[in-house]
Amino acid sequence: MSTDDLVAWIRAFRDAVTDHKDELTRLDSEIGDADHGSNMARGLDAVVAKLDPAPASPAELFKTVGMTLVSTVGGASGPLYGTLFLRMGPALPSPDGVDTAALGAALRAGVEGVIARGKAEPGDKTMIDALSPAIDAWDAAADDGPAAAARAAAEAAARGRDATEPLVARKGRASYLGGRSAGHIDPGAASSTLLLEALADTLAAAE
Repeated sequence: MSTDDLVAWIRAFRDAVTDHKDELTRLDSEIGDADHGSNMARGLDAVVAKLDPAPASPAELFKTVGMTLVSTVGGASGPLYGTLFLRMGPALPSPDGVDTAALGAALRAGVEGVIARGKAEPGDKTMIDALSPAIDAWDAAADDGPAAAARAAAEAAARGRDATEPLVARKGRASYLGGRSAGHIDPGAASSTLLLEALADTLAAAE
């Protein structure tokens, strides 16, 4: 995977969030502050504005994405998504080339960073419920190549997202609702699924 492929991924993620902005905001209005869609769309617009010209390497790309999200996305989403990308760059074994194993390791480091930052675990009704099974699915399918690994990760993320609906939130703004948080999909898990689906679509198109 080249830096251009990864830039295309980030652009595709921005487009997906833009397309689903109202849906993400609706989900957040049910158990949060009703601003997840607008915050993420604004932050990703700022990210894409910094990608022309493209960063020189994958590590530089992830640093740019992470720092921009931290500085432009409000609420908890900025620090959490920012941490995801800021941890990915240093985890790459090479600053230039990225293969399936390398991107999987970077994604895992990013998710571990999110867990450390947000103190959330699977089952807490957060983005971790989508991201954690996604990286496990990536690793399980890694021998089949990056596009197959990304598709497996996206499908696992979607299942994790859907599984948040009956959960009672134990972290974040939704946890203030107690039992009333059940019956709603977590917006962070929904946007995290868009992230993995955008990667799967981008890598499939690059084959």
